[in-house]
Amino acid sequence: MKRIMALDPQVQEFVDEVNATEAPSLWERSVAEVRADFYDLSMSLQDPGVSVGRVEGRDIPGPHGPIQIRLYWPEGGDPTAPLPVYINFHGSGYVVLNIDTHDNVCRALCKGAECIVVGVDYRKAPENKFPKPTDDAWASLRWVAENCAEIGADPARIAVGGDSAGGCLAAVTAQRAKREGGPPLVFQLLVYPVTDTREDRDSYQAFGEGYVLTAESMAWFFDCYFNDDAERSDIAAAPIRADDLSGLPPAMVMTASHDPLFDEGLAYAERLKAAGVPTEYLNYEGHIHGFWTATNRMDIAAEAHAAACAALRKAFGAD
Repeated sequence: MKRIMALDPQVQEFVDEVNATEAPSLWERSVAEVRADFYDLSMSLQDPGVSVGRVEGRDIPGPHGPIQIRLYWPEGGDPTAPLPVYINFHGSGYVVLNIDTHDNVCRALCKGAECIVVGVDYRKAPENKFPKPTDDAWASLRWVAENCAEIGADPARIAVGGDSAGGCLAAVTAQRAKREGGPPLVFQLLVYPVTDTREDRDSYQAFGEGYVLTAESMAWFFDCYFNDDAERSDIAAAPIRADDLSGLPPAMVMTASHDPLFDEGLAYAERLKAAGVPTEYLNYEGHIHGFWTATNRMDIAAEAHAAACAALRKAFGAD
């Protein structure tokens, strides 16, 4: 049953703008066109982000070739004291966006949590289908853990996180680290994460059209990402289907009320709690998928960033 609740006025204005714009179906456009449109929309919603101490781009080795990363260091502090590190997997639908579209988030978390941030530009479908993005995510965690001394990070204080498809990659990486005995993680930040590949949940029905991220978009993303339907049940694609979630690092899970992914985000938070994983769950009423980076249009973005930074500082033992 569709929930009746008002959109935040800032969100309503944005939704009305998007809904007033006629565009061909994703299925009728080239991947390059879709990527360009998503990039332009994302960048139009955000400001440049806060200043940090230093930013550096690098390529690191991965199983399918080099992986582009961007490192952020906070200002000040003791240069001889290792800093905690947060690895960010940006939202993408596994197909669109990049580390540039999430530069403002990485800057906010670097400054607010006083940690090194590593933004990972993992491979995208359809050129690089499942499980290649998950392999890149895992390789980036391994690289950070093995190179903490060189980048000034503390190997005992590593966290992972991301939004949407990036939230899925973070959850999958945390599960793999548990299964394989490390690298140890102290926290996972999951922002409206993809945790399942089902498209029949109530929130898909209620919010699958008219709220920017649509059910059609998710179907197109999945079609680009998977080689066949059998892969959709793999726990590296649908981390909520893992039999045992106990022993995972503490988590913060954020959802948006008017989001096709609302139900699966809430369900994953509930499963984590049931498995004994310390989990803080935040739902942003009246908001939609995509608020995390929309710092120039939605005030809730800064509020969510502040909540995430507080949780990261706690996990890092800074508070």
